[in-house]
Amino acid sequence: MEATHTPVIKQGWIRAVVYVMVISLIVYTFQVFGDEIMNQFKVGTESGDGSILNFGILYGLMGLTIFITTWLMRRFIDRRSFQSLGFSWNGYSNEAGLGFFGALAILGIGSLILVATGYISFISATFNINPLLLEVMMMIIVAFVEELLFRGYILNNLLQSINKWVALAISAVLFALFHEANPDVTVFAIVNILLAGILLGLNYIFTKNLWFGICFHFAWNYFQGPVLGYDVSGLKLTSILQQTVTGPEVWTGGPFGFEGSLLCPLLFVVAIAIFAFLFLKRYQPAAV
Repeated sequence: MEATHTPVIKQGWIRAVVYVMVISLIVYTFQVFGDEIMNQFKVGTESGDGSILNFGILYGLMGLTIFITTWLMRRFIDRRSFQSLGFSWNGYSNEAGLGFFGALAILGIGSLILVATGYISFISATFNINPLLLEVMMMIIVAFVEELLFRGYILNNLLQSINKWVALAISAVLFALFHEANPDVTVFAIVNILLAGILLGLNYIFTKNLWFGICFHFAWNYFQGPVLGYDVSGLKLTSILQQTVTGPEVWTGGPFGFEGSLLCPLLFVVAIAIFAFLFLKRYQPAAV
């Protein structure tokens, strides 16, 4: 069992607030200094391998900074091990699989509905290995960093101070606000991402383990964009399948992608209800 020490800041919610302030400064810095580089090309165009690479490098550098900051705060402020944020694999591999295939199920059902209604159609398929491999790496980094940030540190510390459902809601709101600067974002899209934050955090409030969220997050982003050809939170990426979109944006999501559609929150609400039922039945709230 891990040896624990009294945190430098005793209240978990205060540690979460300090962390959010530090991370906000990091994100703002990368936005300010990254804009000049990013404006020289279109991010993630179908033929723009360099765009994908540069976006991946920029996000990767920001992710590395967030990783180091999180490690330092966990080690010297929380006085707990980095592993205790939720990286234990033993006993949680089934949770990882549930997250991965849960994301595929939601995307698959949503896509079948849009195809059946004639709102989208898949017109061709191409396989360009270089950008697809870059996007695999990019989506792994995005899933790892964002789950570490919002579930691993923020939600973990909030759970030590407040009711688990309130903590989950706060972490989901912060997750949604993190995406407010994405291209073509709308208020409706932010609501969808908030629901996604609730879905991603459900398993964590019972298990204190990140693998469900990491695997769901990766599968959702990668199969949504590089495989099925939707825009991913406003970013257009190279994809295996090419779409023709003929339906109204309220159902297809328009330039923000599937996450901006009315269909997405309907599926999220159903998924949240199913997962909440499963986790409430399977787990007692895990001790911090």
